[in-house]
Amino acid sequence: MRIFYWTLSGLFSHWRRHPVQFFSVLTGLWLATSLWTGVQALNSQARESYARASQLLAGADQYALSARNGGLFAQQYFIELRRAGWPVSPLLQGRLRLRGQAEQRLQLIGIEPLTLPADTSLAGQAVERLDLAAFLGQPGRTWIAPDTLAALDLAAGAQPLTEAGQALPPLELRPQLAPGVLLVDIGVAQRLLDAPQQLSRLLLAGDFARSNPRLPPQLAEQLVLNRRSEAADLGRLTDSFHLNLTALGLLAFVVGLFIVHAAIGLALEQRRALLRTLRACGVSARTLLGALALELCGLALLGGLAGVLSGYWLASLLLPDVVASLRGLYGAEVAGQLSLSPQWWLSGLAMSLLGALLAGAGSLLRAARLPLLALAQPEAWQQAQALWLRRQALLAAALALLALAALLGGNSLIAGFVLLAALLLAAALSLPLCLNLLLEGLLPRCRSPLAQWFVADSRQQLPGLALALMALLLALAANIGVGSMTEGFRQTFAGWLDQRLAAELYLTPQDPQQALAIGAWLARQPQVSAVLPSWRVELQLQGWPAQLSGILDHPAYRAHWPLLSASPDAWEQLARQQALMLSEQLARRLNLQLGERLSLPTPKGEWPLVVAGIYADYGNPKGHLLVNAAGLQQHWPGLSPSSYSLHLPAGEVPELMQALQQTFALGSDRIIDQSELKAWSTRVFERTFAATAALNSLTLGVAGVALFISLLTLGQARLSQLAPLWALGVSRAQLAWLSLGQTLLLALITLLLAVPLGLVLAWCLVAVINVQAFGWRLPLHVFPWQLLQLLAMAVLATLLAAAWPLWKLGRTTPAELLRTFADER
Repeated sequence: MRIFYWTLSGLFSHWRRHPVQFFSVLTGLWLATSLWTGVQALNSQARESYARASQLLAGADQYALSARNGGLFAQQYFIELRRAGWPVSPLLQGRLRLRGQAEQRLQLIGIEPLTLPADTSLAGQAVERLDLAAFLGQPGRTWIAPDTLAALDLAAGAQPLTEAGQALPPLELRPQLAPGVLLVDIGVAQRLLDAPQQLSRLLLAGDFARSNPRLPPQLAEQLVLNRRSEAADLGRLTDSFHLNLTALGLLAFVVGLFIVHAAIGLALEQRRALLRTLRACGVSARTLLGALALELCGLALLGGLAGVLSGYWLASLLLPDVVASLRGLYGAEVAGQLSLSPQWWLSGLAMSLLGALLAGAGSLLRAARLPLLALAQPEAWQQAQALWLRRQALLAAALALLALAALLGGNSLIAGFVLLAALLLAAALSLPLCLNLLLEGLLPRCRSPLAQWFVADSRQQLPGLALALMALLLALAANIGVGSMTEGFRQTFAGWLDQRLAAELYLTPQDPQQALAIGAWLARQPQVSAVLPSWRVELQLQGWPAQLSGILDHPAYRAHWPLLSASPDAWEQLARQQALMLSEQLARRLNLQLGERLSLPTPKGEWPLVVAGIYADYGNPKGHLLVNAAGLQQHWPGLSPSSYSLHLPAGEVPELMQALQQTFALGSDRIIDQSELKAWSTRVFERTFAATAALNSLTLGVAGVALFISLLTLGQARLSQLAPLWALGVSRAQLAWLSLGQTLLLALITLLLAVPLGLVLAWCLVAVINVQAFGWRLPLHVFPWQLLQLLAMAVLATLLAAAWPLWKLGRTTPAELLRTFADER
């Protein structure tokens, strides 16, 4: 142990003499762990909210009856089914806002707990264990999660008012309740949602549903039995979003580890003489490597602790944008305040330890395998470095083959990310070889001795700067790829909105009776040039949730419903009830092409239709289909319009909205004008990519830090190479400018190589990742101005990274330069 102690003491003495390298290792581990743990905190918070949502009304096997048009239905159906012996339990679900909480839309769920299926748990607890007297009595109770209560800035026991002025029952905390949810008795919910005698679903016990019961004839055309799988659908739909965040966090983690790898490698090379001395004094190779590993673990724990703390802070900054993205894209409610388990903190420290070991393993192995007498010889280290570069080239080739195999043979989101990871790592590993070949080709074209030294010395700096340049390559390529995809999506999305949102006003009735009354009223309004009702049915196709919409044969659809691909007479076939059109994501999920047949399950039997058109439907987590309204009503009798699209002069919109609200008591969420809908959609889009843009910017910043630290740590080591030039008459200012030119040369070549890599990455994102994650493919756009901006930012980051080391070089005294010749003999 005494030998081990003095070995550690000798190794630590290096950090006291080189504090910059010490803080380089800590900075790399801190940044890498911070970005990784921040992303994992966001994912962990979201998944914890999904788990709480799944426990809201959980059971071993859940089924539910719902209206075929996806809307509300009469409470009388519940009464008729109970009399017929069906063990159903009513549920009403809707959205409401509290007075003074305009930005917070809450989900109100009304239940009748006494009739719930026997195996159902309520907010994570068995129903029979709950004291429901206060919940069912007067004035009742509103169950709410603690994080939702904090977000609303209310206290337990309060009775807030809705926008319509109705008071909720007193608030009661339930820790296991899902965020953004209010749970009340169903009678209270009908009052608060202004839906008297209306229901959303009828819950049904699994054993009864599996016995294949037949609905009474008068209800068979109104209700449909489905297995409740909202939680599973939500998890499946949001997996792609979280996988994208994880990939960005992992990229930032890898870029941060480049700093650690470069600093540890440089420190180990500078300690060659110390390692030789320790071995000569009797320290065994096993003891030396154990001391180096323990030193590395200590640094990892320090950097990891700082990284976990800053990762928590980063996640708290990005959480509002992630919450808005998940709510806007998938309708998923996520708690707006971080609440993380101890496992998250421990996993962050474990990732820091693993990263440090990965970053330092190569240097430790190279030191362990070199002969003892060669340990301090630069030639031996150069030979080891050359061997490592050859192995690096072989590894890059293997990764390129893996990327090709994933592209040609993969058909999943995991295969897409394997393609991206292999492509980026292969490009990064190939960068030092490409730079070396380019500089080697440039050397014969240099005429003057100083120019030859400029290029030759640039090649000599490659081992020390390679990792920082690789980090810069990956960060810039990721920014180009994600930036091109995001900007292309923004343009495509804006154009799609302009085409699809052609009507001036969109209206959603509360129930079938109101839908018919509104239709008759609109037909008498002279300012409305076109009333386009649509009918909707919820169904599942091969396990995927889908919305089937029936529309009229009207010129507005032909003019404003953009099709990605279509048969020559697609709209005529749709009007003749011979064909359907479907969204791109559903077509990919069902593997359908134009001209193929799809049979829709209906109460009247199978309805076979030909696929006549495929259209984009961005942002819809469900599949979508279009059929002719008359055919839909034939196969689903008794349907009423679920929504109306109204065409009228823009100046008449406010007056008509006011008349509709006064005549039919419609809430602001049921009548929306085009401009509001476009503005809301655009806000959702921008917030969806806010977290992605922030992580990209942070990754580029980490790459700049890596370059800065590499230049700073190499500054002192390069004095022995610059001093001979100074002795030959080159001034210190000229040496600083030459060093800046070398840094810019290497950085500019790296940036130029990053452009094609970034464009390839953009293609992978729009043609592979987007298709597998969301089901739609975007056109690939190249934005020259965006590329120039990113290149300018990268050059600026390079100049900032080089500024301090070059300033120190310019202020180096002649005595320091002369001191480099002190050991010459």
